[in-house]
Amino acid sequence: MSTKKADLDTKSCYGLIRAMSPEQCRAARGWLYWSQKDLAGRASVGLSTVKDFENGTRKPIANNLNALRAALEIEGIRFDSDPKDDRPIGIRFEGKPR
Repeated sequence: MSTKKADLDTKSCYGLIRAMSPEQCRAARGWLYWSQKDLAGRASVGLSTVKDFENGTRKPIANNLNALRAALEIEGIRFDSDPKDDRPIGIRFEGKPR
C-alpha cells in the first residue's frame, strides 16, 4: 500500500476532476433556476459545500466537486475550458428549452 497522497486538485478515484469555477457554478444554477439548496440536494452534498465553493471560501473535495458538476450536467449544462490549460472559461446549455 502506497503512502503517497493524491493531489485532490487534479485527480479523484475515477480520474481527472473536470474543472468548474465558482462563477460557472453560480451561472449554471441561475440558468436552471436552482437555489443553492436545490443543487446541494441534487448533488447529495451539504449546503455549506455549495455556499463555500460559490463564495470562494473553500474548494470542495474531489468527489463533492464532481457531484456538483454531474448534477448540473445531467440537466444539460456544459462547462467550457481553455484547451491549453483546462482553465474554466464559460458554460453553455445543451438541454431542452423550458
